[in-house]
Amino acid sequence: MSTTTAQFRSLDRLPADLVRPEVSQKTRHMLENVLAGQELSEIDAIHLFRVEGADLDALTATADEIRRRRVGDDASFVITRNINYTNVCYMGCRFCNFAKRKDDPGAEFFDLEEIVRRAQEAWDRGATEVCIQGGLHPNIPGHFYRDMLKAIKRVLPDMHIHAFSPFEIWFGAHKSRLSYRDFIRDLVDNGLGSMPGTAAEILDTEVRKQLTRDKLTTDQWVEIITTAHEAGLPTTSTIMYGHIDGPEHWAAHIALLRDIQKRTGGFTEFVPLGFVHYKTPLFLEHEGVRPGPTRLEHIRMHAVARLMLDGWIDNIQASWVKLGPELARQMLAAGVNDMGGTLMNESISRAAGGQHGQEMLPDDMANMIREMGRRPVRRNTLYRTVATFDEPVAERPRHAAGGLA
Repeated sequence: MSTTTAQFRSLDRLPADLVRPEVSQKTRHMLENVLAGQELSEIDAIHLFRVEGADLDALTATADEIRRRRVGDDASFVITRNINYTNVCYMGCRFCNFAKRKDDPGAEFFDLEEIVRRAQEAWDRGATEVCIQGGLHPNIPGHFYRDMLKAIKRVLPDMHIHAFSPFEIWFGAHKSRLSYRDFIRDLVDNGLGSMPGTAAEILDTEVRKQLTRDKLTTDQWVEIITTAHEAGLPTTSTIMYGHIDGPEHWAAHIALLRDIQKRTGGFTEFVPLGFVHYKTPLFLEHEGVRPGPTRLEHIRMHAVARLMLDGWIDNIQASWVKLGPELARQMLAAGVNDMGGTLMNESISRAAGGQHGQEMLPDDMANMIREMGRRPVRRNTLYRTVATFDEPVAERPRHAAGGLA
């Protein structure tokens, strides 16, 4: 914990919504304990994941106050481009509509020249990061992951490469006949700067069995993430919620991430990702699967995450691609301090039926943040400030539906 609890916490300033008489004594007691520096337990988190009305107002106000105390009033974003180099994948994840068989119409596989072209185009538009993820194509050799890094770094030595989910690490290590540690070390030596903590979904064995046939187990995901952290490779952390899961799973998932962070300190941020259901086999072919989270569940997820991860993972991100720009903007009042990336391309949510576009222009991102009374800050992948937006910029449409090809 970067600042000691005793130095950091004070009850001198209680959020007004917390002391309203309508707030239940149980909720008020939990939130006052968090404000006093006590760690939020899984049991208490489960309760907060279900609150409504005045109790929900108290929760979000408390999350907003803790955000202010921990990271201040700046709200950040990064200029980045997603490069989904192949949509060919044979893993059969039921929540995904992105995957194709290699002979399917619409199957894609980018060669190194195309990957570099897209990275160069992103750099020319001000990106400091490319985020590279793809399906598990059966014909990819293990060295292809290294080859992508080397090809980009040869042309763009200063571009940060944020790449390869734990599932891709599992696949590449298997293909290369290397341990996770040796495979990750080779990638770092060839330019990998950080890793997305995706492929987590819900870190619960029974839920994961229903989501996919062959995907990583919880233990394998944790092993790969902790191995990356031990190798000095920072990662993000995520959750995918709103399908066959519930508050008990959410609380346990965040508590597990917190425990990992206490051991390794390797997570840079936490990103809640609501299930996009529209075209997914999980929703279309199975009864009892919910059509993604409700608006209130989105709000609770971001607020409770801020409380549970306080002092361990400082950056809570709202995904405008999953939430839509308007709801993502509202999350800035519920504990969120980061709006993610401008993206330029986004294929995975779009394939599942996502309806919020593929790109958010930097000026539009800054305007959206400023509307919530916060100062927009452009950051790099590791949360170092690149630029601030102190003056308003001209109004333009909030997000573009197209983006780069």
